[in-house]
Amino acid sequence: MSDPSLFEPTDRERIRGELLAAAADDPGIVGAALVGSAARGTEDRWSDVDLALQLARDADEPRLVERWTRMMRDRYGVADTLDIFAAQGVRYRVCLLPTSLQVDVSFWPHDLFRETEPGFALQFGTPAEPTRPGAPDVRRMVGMGWLFALHARSALARGKVWQAVGMLDHLREELIALQCVRAGLDPWHGRDVDRLDAASLRRLEDARAASVRLDELDRSRHALLALFQAEVRRHDAALADALAPPFAAMLVEGAGRGSRAVDGLD
Repeated sequence: MSDPSLFEPTDRERIRGELLAAAADDPGIVGAALVGSAARGTEDRWSDVDLALQLARDADEPRLVERWTRMMRDRYGVADTLDIFAAQGVRYRVCLLPTSLQVDVSFWPHDLFRETEPGFALQFGTPAEPTRPGAPDVRRMVGMGWLFALHARSALARGKVWQAVGMLDHLREELIALQCVRAGLDPWHGRDVDRLDAASLRRLEDARAASVRLDELDRSRHALLALFQAEVRRHDAALADALAPPFAAMLVEGAGRGSRAVDGLD
């Protein structure tokens, strides 16, 4: 028997249909589209509800958003909400239902309503011309990576194991993003990391710390930094050359505390 507290796909479909009907009846909304996995045809058991709404030109956005949130609380018992603001005033109100279903409703100023990434199934309204996100910022990923590597080193040197865990996790995220970009995969929040080749996934696994012991975290730091350095070279050899001295210096502190090479790097 399924857990009655957990949402079912039929619940998700029902709620999505009810929200679309509410949007069609709301004078402050003149357009709606499904976005995300429902629009791409990739929904599975764990997908959430993603709905984009086009506001009427004269809509009072804060009042409309609060009215919609009250409506959802009355109907579905929203446990909490989170607002994420995108460029030019687009608000994403993320709602968590008691069943753990996530419902994302984005409110778009009238002239900004458009497709901005693959997966936009218009239900009604008139969107503007579609746009596409810019290319991933590889230089920023590299910069954030070496920054996290520096802080992982200092945290370990100070004996701050949990800070080191966090810094190594962030370093791994930047490494994964770079690997996904190179492989033509989506780097956003690790969405496509499981589609990397088996050798890359094995190296990531080998570089993960098995405990929060200082020597094991330092081993992980060495392995991650080696992987990161090799990945930077695949993207930008000149930048990798410039970073070689500080990368080497980062490995001086704690060298020999259980570090081991990562196989197969080229």
